Amino acid sequence: MKKKDALKHVDIAPHINQEKLGYFIKKLREERGLTQEQLASLLKTAQPAVARIESGRQNVTVDELGKIGEALGRPVIGIRNTIDFEVEGGHKLSGSIATNTSKNGAINMMVAALVNRGVTILRDIPHIEEVYRYKELLESVGVKIRWTHNSTSLEITPPKKLSFGAMDKKAAVRIRSFTFAGAFIHWADSFKLPHSGGCKMGERTVASHKYALSYLGVEVETKNDHYVISHSKLKPATIPLFESSDTGAITALIAAAKVPGITIIKFAPPNYQVQDVCFLLEKMGVVIEGIGSSTLVVHGKEEINETVEHHNSEDPIESMFFIAAAIVTKSKLTITRCPIDFLELELEKLKRMGQKFSQSKPYLSKNGRTSLVDISLTPSKLIALHDKLHALPFPGLNMDNLPFFVPIACMAEGQTLIHDWVYENRAIYFTELNRLGADIKLIDPHRVFVTGPKKLRAAQIVSPPALRPTAIILIAMLGAEGTSHLRNVYSIARGYADIASRLNAIGARVKVIQGL
Repeated sequence: MKKKDALKHVDIAPHINQEKLGYFIKKLREERGLTQEQLASLLKTAQPAVARIESGRQNVTVDELGKIGEALGRPVIGIRNTIDFEVEGGHKLSGSIATNTSKNGAINMMVAALVNRGVTILRDIPHIEEVYRYKELLESVGVKIRWTHNSTSLEITPPKKLSFGAMDKKAAVRIRSFTFAGAFIHWADSFKLPHSGGCKMGERTVASHKYALSYLGVEVETKNDHYVISHSKLKPATIPLFESSDTGAITALIAAAKVPGITIIKFAPPNYQVQDVCFLLEKMGVVIEGIGSSTLVVHGKEEINETVEHHNSEDPIESMFFIAAAIVTKSKLTITRCPIDFLELELEKLKRMGQKFSQSKPYLSKNGRTSLVDISLTPSKLIALHDKLHALPFPGLNMDNLPFFVPIACMAEGQTLIHDWVYENRAIYFTELNRLGADIKLIDPHRVFVTGPKKLRAAQIVSPPALRPTAIILIAMLGAEGTSHLRNVYSIARGYADIASRLNAIGARVKVIQGL
């Protein structure tokens, strides 16, 4: 069973009265003039099973309710396709937890796979909603994708021609669909892409992508709800990125990979996801100089038709999630497989705040390129930093790791200024922690003062429509005494696989509730 389909198999017994439900199904069946045998036939089951359902003696799943509703010609029960977390806070975490492979590496390599006309096998791909949406979009235009290696890897086989007219627009608008532009230009002279989605944190500019593509000879026309992307002849170029954007650099990389000649990309942040794409393109035979620096020299190949297998690298953002969870719950915890090159500055900030930790000797990820360490934290007394905390393009403090310092600062004595200049509205979501007893003052849409230490308390909060703000609310709930409820956690499911069960394995108490 695919993990994205897991919700369909949730037992609803804890949520509604089975006898009342069974009686309601019986009345609907009788109104349709069907016998139990006839309904059983429509459901491809046996008559005794229908009898048990109608008597309330058999629990039914969400999937089964849907089938019964279809057979009876009307919904049996209104279902909210959402998941909530019930968090019993105040419990210590212990033991060790391994860092999963990265969301951003996975989705960007799925796009990069399109420059290869052969088979690309991406190993260690997380089962998260963002991956499912990218998979749905790719499959809708004709790409064959299947899970392999015990459902841990994706085998991607492109068709002879992409069907742009069949694109799944519903999936496209929920992700950063413009990132496909760099690959799609090698499949068609003209195509359309819906405006990009993802986290809702204000306007998300695609200027870096558009201007980079323009140097290669690509025109982008912005319409009301989509982009028209076209070109005649592609040409190599020197591309100064309009801004130091991870995804902008990746779009330029993917586009340049199949443009014969030498393309130079300047001001490219050498972040983990950019390096992941570089490593994959190298496996395809594309020569890239300067990996790990801000200037990339891409030797484009007109034809790429290889059988390629590549391992995704570990996610520094997930490592930081568990580091923050350990600090907020005042726990002794070891996080293994941490990509240290992309966490060193965060650890330096924590060290200056008074956090005690140790790390193992480095070892290599399965990709043979990324350096990993195990980080062990112990409970510490934290002091607020005198200087503000702010993110910068790599090698600065990671944009996605900055929010984790909000619940951490709630534990520190003194006042911390956190400046989230990148996104228009994300800092506003930080104030949701006030519902849990934090003291966070919004200065403007980009800056907050966090005063601590504060004893957190349980509360009910609806998840913001953004991944990292939702993650820090969950972390704060882990440290809050009492039982909290985090409603509609789709945002966190976009980037964290099986997060509830993984937290529970190290001592947390998080219950997953299917909304009905």
